[in-house]
Amino acid sequence: MILRPGMFLQDRYEILEQIGSGGMSVVYKAKCHKLNRLVAIKVLKEEFCNDSNFVSKFKMEAQSAAGLSHPNIVSVYDVIDEGKLHYIVMELIEGITLKSYIQKKGRLEVKETIGIAIQVAQGIAAAHEQHIIHRDIKPQNMIISKDGKVKVADFGIARAVSAQTMTSSAMGSVHYISPEQARGGFSDERSDIYSLGVTMYEMVTGRVPFEGDNTVAIAIAHLENAVVPPSVYNPEIPVSLERIILTCMEKKPERRYRSAQDVITDLRSALIHPDGEGIISPASVQERALNGETVQISSEQLSKIKHFRKTERVEPNRRESYEREAKAAWQAYQDEGAQNTMEPEREGPEAEWERKMAGPDRMPARRRVRGEEPDSDRANPHIERILAGAGIVAAIVVVAVLIVVFAKLGAFFKAGSGILGNSQTESVQTETGELVLKDTEVSMPSVLGMTEDLAESTLKQSSLTMKRTYEYSDDVDKGHVAKQDPEAGSVVLKGGQVNVVISNGSDKIDLDKLGIAELDQKTAVTFLESKGLKVQVTEEESETVEAGTVMRYEPKLVADGGTVYLYVSSGPHVDKVPAPYLVGKTEEEVIALLAENDLMPGNTSTESSDTVEKGSVISQSVTSGTQLEKGSKIDYVVSSGPEVKHQRYVASINEVYDLSNLIGPGAGTSSVTIMIRLRQGTADNPHYKVLTQSTTIKGDVLLPVNFTSIESMDGTDQGSLEIVDVNSGAVIKTYPLTFFPMD
Repeated sequence: MILRPGMFLQDRYEILEQIGSGGMSVVYKAKCHKLNRLVAIKVLKEEFCNDSNFVSKFKMEAQSAAGLSHPNIVSVYDVIDEGKLHYIVMELIEGITLKSYIQKKGRLEVKETIGIAIQVAQGIAAAHEQHIIHRDIKPQNMIISKDGKVKVADFGIARAVSAQTMTSSAMGSVHYISPEQARGGFSDERSDIYSLGVTMYEMVTGRVPFEGDNTVAIAIAHLENAVVPPSVYNPEIPVSLERIILTCMEKKPERRYRSAQDVITDLRSALIHPDGEGIISPASVQERALNGETVQISSEQLSKIKHFRKTERVEPNRRESYEREAKAAWQAYQDEGAQNTMEPEREGPEAEWERKMAGPDRMPARRRVRGEEPDSDRANPHIERILAGAGIVAAIVVVAVLIVVFAKLGAFFKAGSGILGNSQTESVQTETGELVLKDTEVSMPSVLGMTEDLAESTLKQSSLTMKRTYEYSDDVDKGHVAKQDPEAGSVVLKGGQVNVVISNGSDKIDLDKLGIAELDQKTAVTFLESKGLKVQVTEEESETVEAGTVMRYEPKLVADGGTVYLYVSSGPHVDKVPAPYLVGKTEEEVIALLAENDLMPGNTSTESSDTVEKGSVISQSVTSGTQLEKGSKIDYVVSSGPEVKHQRYVASINEVYDLSNLIGPGAGTSSVTIMIRLRQGTADNPHYKVLTQSTTIKGDVLLPVNFTSIESMDGTDQGSLEIVDVNSGAVIKTYPLTFFPMD
């Protein structure tokens, strides 16, 4: 239904104008006369209103979003059903979407990008604190008001349409979708962080990171393709902001920021330290440490670092090539002289990025990132490579010497060859069976069931390090340790690594938490289907539970898209009897047969029949053999014999009806749905025949009423033609008809 200016909803909201339209809704500017304020009303499109499951899900998600209150979130005031209309009343923001703003400016300045991103992240963080995930973060859902405040819209509403099929209408969203959403897997708060990273990428570059011919190609790119660093398209981006964007856009959720609050912390730091110093991104701490700086890190930073890739280590089979490379570099240095201080060209995509970042007469990007200035006294790169190669050779020699020494001693390798990386060992037992640990050994503590932070602290107290992975678990709460290797009680070397599996919680839906027990069948089925579940209903008799009420369900935990088996009460046990076969029997025989089976005659009617004798039953409402409760009624049709040919009567009419007489002023902008029908019979028992099916016409049209041959339904010579308003059922105009006999 299209809303027009001047129309009222709930006798409260006056429609002023349409201000937007999307894939699932139309947005109107309206005035709330009760509170005397302007609001935005988002009306669900008609094609979605016909899906009761979708409407139910839409309402539940919108109601949950209505509980959010934050300066950077568009407030939801009300969720309303009004007949076939389903709409949301929201805060009206006078401004422009971030998408339009980016298109208008091409790309945004760095400080402007960070300012907008902080406000968006604050809104996301507030929602995440209430356990509400947006799942459709994109510039189109961010509104910049005239006073510069940024607000995120459609919290909860986006989730309602997440189960819809991805088509061309979803092109705007698929550019910002996280890999786990594209894969159709479990998504949490970190999905919103990924989409925020894509949005920041677009703000600073003016383009989205992945393009494709269709939605599937773009979704696959999110899953498989590496992200081109935004500085390739905009060399003015500082390293701090680029690190934040790329951290947000990590393919694996566990490698991204843990929360939107962490993103905010880094963004604020990036304003002060554009060179990357001071941000808590694990990548920044790691790179500064690799550059030779002494970096102080907090426990929070340490936790983040462990989620990122380890730095590359020199493989043993490459040592000889390093030695040859060092010798070649030394020879080249002698040939070219000490005046050559240019850094040799790097290979691969990283080198290409550095060359793009470096302009004419500028140092490479890597040196600029580290804050170095051009210096004629800087160390010769060839010498640096020689020292690196020599360091590797020296390390090999030291390791070889240590291996020889410990091989001669023997005892150390019997304890488990810890120098080679095996953390488990064998200890010595006394004659009494008491285990005696060496100074280099420790007994493995149990961390099963502990929180992630507590497990790490416990292992650290035992001089052990923790390597974590994440898995779903139906038995262990989210954030707690599900498995550990080595097992508790094992004797291991100090400094060894413990493999710990942290539970992501169950990826299944806990039906006990949904509270569907004792709901009526229809409500329970609608609610479960709104969660993306399939439902099978089985009825069971019950003396205590009201008929139509859910008694129990299986299973307790069900995967997304799985089947739930509902067991619904059919009420107390009732004695039933089979329906007898009535066709061909007389009415007297039927009544006697029904009484014999404790059943009752229901509604009876007559029809003409050329095959069934007059007074005998032609058909019955219940198939014979069907089990019925005692006292149930069965309807049946009795034959009136062969059809009697009646005299044919025909009438005609040629009139014109002006609809503006009905609608009055403004008829040209209004419309009405009408049908034309024939009416005969008596006032108590009228008969109708449709002459013109329902059709919608404008209110200022002259309606032709022209029928040349209208046949009487009951063989009488009187009747009337009626013009009916389909929506209200009211008769607009009546024309009397006189029928004449025809040969």
